[in-house]
Amino acid sequence: MTKMVLAAFVTSAVVLTLVPQSAVAQSGERTMPMRTPDGQPDVSGTFTFRTLTPLQRPTQFEGREHLTGEEAAAFEASERTRQNRDLFDPETGQPSAGYQAREEGGVLSYNEFWYERGIELTSDKRTSLIVDPPDGRFPPQTAAARMAAAAQRADEEEHRYDSYENRDFGDRCIMQSRSGPPMRAGAYNNNVMVFQTPGYVAILNEMVRQARVIPIVDTAKPAFPQLAGVSRGHWEGETLVIVTTQFRGAENGGTGPNMHLVERLTRLDPDTVAYEYTVTDPTVYTAPYTVMMPFRRTDGPLFEYACHEGNIGLHGILAGARNLERLGRELRR
Repeated sequence: MTKMVLAAFVTSAVVLTLVPQSAVAQSGERTMPMRTPDGQPDVSGTFTFRTLTPLQRPTQFEGREHLTGEEAAAFEASERTRQNRDLFDPETGQPSAGYQAREEGGVLSYNEFWYERGIELTSDKRTSLIVDPPDGRFPPQTAAARMAAAAQRADEEEHRYDSYENRDFGDRCIMQSRSGPPMRAGAYNNNVMVFQTPGYVAILNEMVRQARVIPIVDTAKPAFPQLAGVSRGHWEGETLVIVTTQFRGAENGGTGPNMHLVERLTRLDPDTVAYEYTVTDPTVYTAPYTVMMPFRRTDGPLFEYACHEGNIGLHGILAGARNLERLGRELRR
């Protein structure tokens, strides 16, 4: 109970820090809450959640929840340089940004024009999107989870070129971990549309055109797990709360079939919705963790993510592997 109260306090404090000054009048009073035609709190719109704020707190900011304006500007400039694809050296690589050297198979698949990872930190200059635990890092994994993850990685390394069924759901254009649930900021396609009707909320992610239709009623749940889990919503004051269980596995970037996910969307002002989620899975993590990031209004429609199962990229991966086998050359794992 004490941990629940503490988590609620931390969440409330972070929500308050996300409220822009424009949302608060000179007198200290907030603007009137937005409402849908049927009287529900309005959390709808088209938003972006791109940001340079890392999910976990970097070691150089250990013990620091926020940065000063000067520190934030320096970090943002450093990250924009570190991650810039146009500065990628195909000969030496840039391991700190996750790029392989050419001799290791590295190629410059996209230049910087295609990326929208964000150019700045959150408005409160947080050093991590994780707000609980207080150190801004994932809780330790259980011993069983670490062993299972190591076995899975070994199996994937051994069989990744055997068949399309051995490729992850991202390669197969079925799901993408950044679309979740829960949603996570990434290199591009950090856009989402939230649409409300009486009794339902729909969440459409630009990444892999992933959509969820969430009943705001206590309807019967299916007897079988689903890739994105089974979601049901309800209102707690001005906050839309979405509880998702019955995950088929970890294909969505979550922890696994035992994950219990609670997402919260709260309208802060006409341009901002606070998105918060808490992941609980005692079979994987020794404690729950909570992430908070802002949804900021963006103009324009969501465009089609032109990717489909069996696309030419997947065909090329497997065809290349078969050709190397015919030549008697070792497959690079």
